[in-house]
Amino acid sequence: MTLRTRLPATLQSILGDDNPDGTDCGCEPAFDDETLTVDASDCPHDGRLEDSSACRKTIISTLTQRDVDAVHTETAGLVRAYEDDAAALLVAAGRFVEEVRFRDERLAARTLEDPLAACREATGRADAVADIAATTGLAELAARADGYETALAPAVGPTVSRWRVDLTPPADGHLRDVRELDTGATVREYEPTTGVTRYYLSPAEQEFSSTALDALASAYARLASGEFDGGDRAPARAVRAVASERDPDLPVEQIADVLRKHARGFGLLEDLFADPTVSDVFVTAPAATNQLRLTANGESYRTNVRLTGAGTAALASRFRRESGRAFSRADPTLDATAEIADRRIRVAGVTEPPSSGTAFAFRAQDREVWTLPALVGNGTMTAEAGAVLSLAVERGRSILLAGPRGAGKTTLLGALLWELPPAVRTVVIEDTPELPVEPLQEHHRDVQQLLTSTDDSELTPAEALRTALRLGDGAIAVGEVRGEEAAVLYEAMRVGANSEAVLGTIHGDGGSAVHERVVEDLGVSPSSFGVTDLIVTGEITAAGQRRIRTIEEVVGGAQPAFEVLFERTEDGLEATGKIDRGNSRLVASLATPEQSYTDVRKQLAARKRLLDGLAAHGRTGPDAVTVARETQSAANGGKQTAEQAPGTVPGTEQ
Repeated sequence: MTLRTRLPATLQSILGDDNPDGTDCGCEPAFDDETLTVDASDCPHDGRLEDSSACRKTIISTLTQRDVDAVHTETAGLVRAYEDDAAALLVAAGRFVEEVRFRDERLAARTLEDPLAACREATGRADAVADIAATTGLAELAARADGYETALAPAVGPTVSRWRVDLTPPADGHLRDVRELDTGATVREYEPTTGVTRYYLSPAEQEFSSTALDALASAYARLASGEFDGGDRAPARAVRAVASERDPDLPVEQIADVLRKHARGFGLLEDLFADPTVSDVFVTAPAATNQLRLTANGESYRTNVRLTGAGTAALASRFRRESGRAFSRADPTLDATAEIADRRIRVAGVTEPPSSGTAFAFRAQDREVWTLPALVGNGTMTAEAGAVLSLAVERGRSILLAGPRGAGKTTLLGALLWELPPAVRTVVIEDTPELPVEPLQEHHRDVQQLLTSTDDSELTPAEALRTALRLGDGAIAVGEVRGEEAAVLYEAMRVGANSEAVLGTIHGDGGSAVHERVVEDLGVSPSSFGVTDLIVTGEITAAGQRRIRTIEEVVGGAQPAFEVLFERTEDGLEATGKIDRGNSRLVASLATPEQSYTDVRKQLAARKRLLDGLAAHGRTGPDAVTVARETQSAANGGKQTAEQAPGTVPGTEQ
């Protein structure tokens, strides 16, 4: 039995005998709980209710039977979701037709195709028809409408997506910025006349042709069936298989990226956090009816993005599975982390009963997680300089990171902590938590944080350092050397109270300035200062770029000299040749009993290739560094590593 034959006889007469299926658009509607789902595969108008009176006729006639919360039309891999006021207008039109057809069949027929015009006619009358328009809600909704383009503006998305995007720009705002993201998405910011600024995301898939969207849907179905495996490669394989059968000219890589995003990734969160200005994204319950909010550059925005109910449930399930933590009515809060768009994201969640549904807050923490490959990739240093720092940290040398405020000293210190062997215990001393202690712990590093203060409520820096020396042999990282802790630190270094690296930041412009500050201002004896191995000086350019200016090794005792290993020139951070000539005291000290100076240089060359490879492949996050460190440590067991096989770059295998 077709929908048309289930309609009342009076309504069938309105539809007319020349339209035996009750439609001249090809749409096939079906009720799915509180949603009217419409298969528009055979519709020449693609189920576009805002454009096609024929499609409106099909949908409104169906809605004379019952109310729904949403109308979704699906065709060629795309969903158009008519919700909120759009769905309410269609439902009100259905109610109006049902009630008015006994009084005025002509007006009822007109309402099926053009409810806005029919409502204007009805409200201008002085009979019961005007009352029906009011009581069904059609009059109020039609009064708020400004044509079908806005009144029936759908939120759209591929059928494979659990996200929906409103493509209609805000009527009360002017465009203030447009930018492209690495994912192929476009962001438009609108400044409203009143209210919050609008952040409009247009994902790459919004520009797909119907052929590409259909291929995306087919590839998703084949991927979901288990036909393809291979982890991250599986989506591309599924798309290539579809393209080989249908059209080899399809944009395979772009389709595969979108499939990976929606099938294996975090959907449109991947696009939002690909915007480096975005720090926070908020999903407010009930998610299906609330647009996402976000914070970018410290400003609050309302977006054009929604997460469907199914999408909310899927995210909750994924975080529950990956974190190993309960997230349910019995335990309705969640605290987890995720890697989204190569950024480390802190995830907070809440669900029923304290919340009217599931809600999330996503906060980017990537600004605290830098690695040497990342600093090589952004031009802070060269891979050759990074290799020297990496091996020096691994072999337990003492390094001071100097420079003016804002030069990136803390960032570099945090990156060097990833170069410590995983088995080394590390105590981090700082007054303000800035170093990546939690990420290091999450990657199974033994890191103990000690927070200091100058008041009586917490440890002073000197007390914290003495405590660190009692907590066990290992590496020490001091957020800033600036007071009496300097004497404690250098005394510990001088007598060998620790066997691993000692790292710290300090204000100073080069080796001589640092020596003067440590000895003259902080009261460290000249002989104690001589245990410093390296001084790395950073700078910040007029354009705001943070970079290393010099790397100096400390030579001599009470009157030390500072030999430059790397210095900034017009061509960048260049080696001075001291290491290659065999004249570096530091490199000589890095050799193990069974190694020669030449052996250390070979290790430095291999590590340079490693850092270059990780940076070139974009493998600059903590996971990649952890893999590289594990691969290097495997050399102790006789396994082949990047240092033994120069062509291998751990963490970049395809």
